[in-house]
Amino acid sequence: MQLGQYLKEKGLVTEERLQMASAHQKVTGALFGETLVKLGFVSSSEIAEALAIQGNVPFLDLSEYVVSEDAIKLVPKDIAEKAGFIPLRLVDNAIEIGVTNPSNILAIDTVQRLTGKQPKVYMTDTARFHETLEEAYFFLENPITQRINKAIAEIKSAASLPVALIAELSQNLVMEGIHRKATDIHISPAQDTVDVFYRVDGVLQFGFCIPKTAHQGIVTKIKVQSMMDISEQRLPQDGSFSLSFIDRKYEMRVSTVPTIYGENVVIRVLSGTGPLLRLSNLGFDPDNTTRLKALFQKPYGIILVTGPTGSGKTTTLYAALREIDLIERNVLTVEDPVEYKLSFVKQTPVNLKAGYDFAMAGKSFMRQDPDVMLLGEIRDEETAKIAIRASITGHLVLSTLHTNDAITSVPRLLDFNIDRFLLASSLSAIVAQRLVRKLCKHCKEESPVTEDELAQLNLLGSSGEQEITRAYRAKGCSACNHAGYAGRTVIGEILVINEEIKELIAEGVSLGKIKEAALRNGMVMLKQSGLRKVREGITSVEEILRVVA
Repeated sequence: MQLGQYLKEKGLVTEERLQMASAHQKVTGALFGETLVKLGFVSSSEIAEALAIQGNVPFLDLSEYVVSEDAIKLVPKDIAEKAGFIPLRLVDNAIEIGVTNPSNILAIDTVQRLTGKQPKVYMTDTARFHETLEEAYFFLENPITQRINKAIAEIKSAASLPVALIAELSQNLVMEGIHRKATDIHISPAQDTVDVFYRVDGVLQFGFCIPKTAHQGIVTKIKVQSMMDISEQRLPQDGSFSLSFIDRKYEMRVSTVPTIYGENVVIRVLSGTGPLLRLSNLGFDPDNTTRLKALFQKPYGIILVTGPTGSGKTTTLYAALREIDLIERNVLTVEDPVEYKLSFVKQTPVNLKAGYDFAMAGKSFMRQDPDVMLLGEIRDEETAKIAIRASITGHLVLSTLHTNDAITSVPRLLDFNIDRFLLASSLSAIVAQRLVRKLCKHCKEESPVTEDELAQLNLLGSSGEQEITRAYRAKGCSACNHAGYAGRTVIGEILVINEEIKELIAEGVSLGKIKEAALRNGMVMLKQSGLRKVREGITSVEEILRVVA
């Protein structure tokens, strides 16, 4: 069966989108699969999964996998590239390999000949395959951790610090963050030392302890890169710099804050475009996924996605845009920054220096004949009122808000001096979400849930759906870099604003009554969503306690 027809049967594309991709292919001359990906109709991983099913080969998501150095040491890079495979991990007397073609016989023959081990073949998506291959061999040939430890040893014994040594150390600390797939790098001074931490999958991991004598040099190097004032050490500063690495551009947002032991530096790592997901792949419960798909088909109203920084709000909004018919509906977005590039969507970045913020964008969008407007965040009264005005004049408005749960978003919006009746009539739904780490499939182990854990979850003496007696826990293996977790998934609650809740908001009743009405209408609370993931063996009790309990 042809790829397009297969994707259509799986419900991933429509006939109209296939025809449009065919028209683009005739102009560009690109492969049909590449054209579908470029237009955003399907992702590279979705095509790979389709090919994996056709070829009866298991699919492997490389974004949740750590390539073993022991495996890639057995195969030279040029041979792996030529044969079209990547060595992944040694398991007993076998070797796991990733391919992009399910019928790649050359890869199997090459692995057997070079290693003498039986290959276990996994299908991977093309984009992730090449990134992972290049990164794995780069870090094998450039042992960043060893270089950092060597620099630390030299600093300890040096009478004076060479500028080149400090510059290389600073660069390697950032490269180690990329290697660990960290979202943030913390350089924190103490009395006699400097501690470096990396935030991976939402949790800080200790990296290195550096002599205090290197602190000023590291901070100065980063501030120079970020176009900051190196002479100002008494006030917080913000800056940024770019770093190109293996065909990908990383944007580094840098923040410094003065502390009693010197300047604390935090670097936010923005790694550019990641994989575009569908709502069904985010991790919401099946009922909530169905509810979300219906909500994003509405012709008007406001749909808010709430949660703290780093809870996946933007990813959910982009997944929502993929559910909207972008050919029939005019979609405009204003973002800070534009993280994903979508075909047929008019995307604009915020430019505060020029005075172009969410409020100004919202005003100008009304003159662009929009059907759907995405405002990156509701930060102030003016933006909130523009969102209300747009929704009650027949537009679907998507945005984010920083609140702890869905219910408390209502008083947060009222704080922007919005009329209760207008808010009640314009709101369609509020989605509150968190990201929890997924247990590694290769090493998770089952164990009983303790009474202490049940007490912390308020489940002592519970029965029925809430009851939990056994759960899986993190152990750690080479596939997850001994973290016990690999990747993250979403847990969420959806407050659908039906007629009953509209009346309650307009009347100004307590949040408790709104919550009771929401639960009667089928809302599943954040913690309950998380406990379902525990029962299914996707995450652990410890992770739910860390994130929501």
